[in-house]
Amino acid sequence: MQALIVLAIVIGVLALLGLALSVKVVKQYEKGVLFRFGRLVGIRDAGLRFIIPVVDVLHRVSLRVVTMPIQSQGIITRDNVSVDVSAVAYFRVVDAVKSVVAVENVHAAINQIAQTTLRKVVGQHTLDETLSETDRINLDIREILDVTTVEWGVQVTLVELKDIQLPDTMKRAMARQAEAEREKRAKIINAEGESLAAAALGDASDTMMAHPLALQLRNLQSLVEIGVDKNTTVVFPAPLMSTIGELGSFLARETAAAASAKTPPPSVPDRTDKTLWPATEAPGTAA
Repeated sequence: MQALIVLAIVIGVLALLGLALSVKVVKQYEKGVLFRFGRLVGIRDAGLRFIIPVVDVLHRVSLRVVTMPIQSQGIITRDNVSVDVSAVAYFRVVDAVKSVVAVENVHAAINQIAQTTLRKVVGQHTLDETLSETDRINLDIREILDVTTVEWGVQVTLVELKDIQLPDTMKRAMARQAEAEREKRAKIINAEGESLAAAALGDASDTMMAHPLALQLRNLQSLVEIGVDKNTTVVFPAPLMSTIGELGSFLARETAAAASAKTPPPSVPDRTDKTLWPATEAPGTAA
């Protein structure tokens, strides 16, 4: 009797263990791939699923998008510049059967093929293209990966270059190039400003020549601007050419006056000079 009780307990434990092994839960974002004696039976959808212990094997495959970082790769570009490029890839399983049957470890396989594809694609471009045309490089990498991974039941949704490390010498050279480019633009802008200012000053001078009072109004405006700061020194701007003309006239008048002051007045005849009178009419002589 006691042996029967022990046997019943063992059978119950084995039944509970078998029930626990036969019950599988497939989550909403998963697909179950069922194998029976090593042969593919089919796919099991999300929910509570029962299998035969020891006979059946259920592989659960996630259908969510996987974010896989691609470690930094040392790459030599087409113009012989050494760079370190890292990226990130996004993929998801679209065929659960292929992802289990066609490849042993789908994540490791995609990681390796992504690294080699990254080196291949970036190596076909120059440094300037790598820095400026990242969108086209990302698209090329994704298309190449899609062709390879479609046989594994995986779809690569997105590939993005994450970081591009340049040598220090190249960074300094690019900094000097950017600085020279900015200096060139600054000189061009300065020259354009000088040209526009010269044209504007020419138009202003033409206007002042046509309207003489405009210059006087401009002088008054300058006095108003000077008076804002409450300076003790007041400057009266005057037209240069008119000042020079007035100064020349003043010097001419002063020179003429000095010359007239040095010229002696005309002499008056002396009545006492006998040579100027006839001998018969000399004073004191009787006729």
